[in-house]
Amino acid sequence: MSVSKDLMTAVLVGLAFGGQACTDRAVNETKEKAGAALDATRAGADRAIDATKRAGDATADAAQRTAGTAKAMAGDVVQQGGTLASATGGVVADDWITTRVDAKVSDDTMLEGSDITVDTRDQVVTLWGTVPFPAARARAAAIARGTEGVSAVVNQLVVKEP
Repeated sequence: MSVSKDLMTAVLVGLAFGGQACTDRAVNETKEKAGAALDATRAGADRAIDATKRAGDATADAAQRTAGTAKAMAGDVVQQGGTLASATGGVVADDWITTRVDAKVSDDTMLEGSDITVDTRDQVVTLWGTVPFPAARARAAAIARGTEGVSAVVNQLVVKEP
């Protein structure tokens, strides 16, 4: 069989152009798929960025709420500490008053020979024991009344003449 030269040339030209067409179509399809993949990647990245921003906003909101709660708790602690300090300050003041009155009574020459016990509760001084004469009883009460922080004096001293 003999194939004509023209037919052979036509087949070769067809194959060449047909191959080129197949190659161009494959390249175009690859470009389209790559473009679609790039678009999908961009969309995914945009969603990830948006999700990160939302998470950041939620974290900032939670931090603000936590800070507000911590601040409120700190205020409560300060208030309770102030109440405790006030209560403790009352005890310290009572002890201080007792010590001051006891020292003044012990140092007063008019009260020599007396056996006086001093107690303080809520800034009220109670004196009890014995004194040698009525003026000593009045003097001890006056010393207690004149001490800083004393709000009242309960004089339970008994005169016991020698």
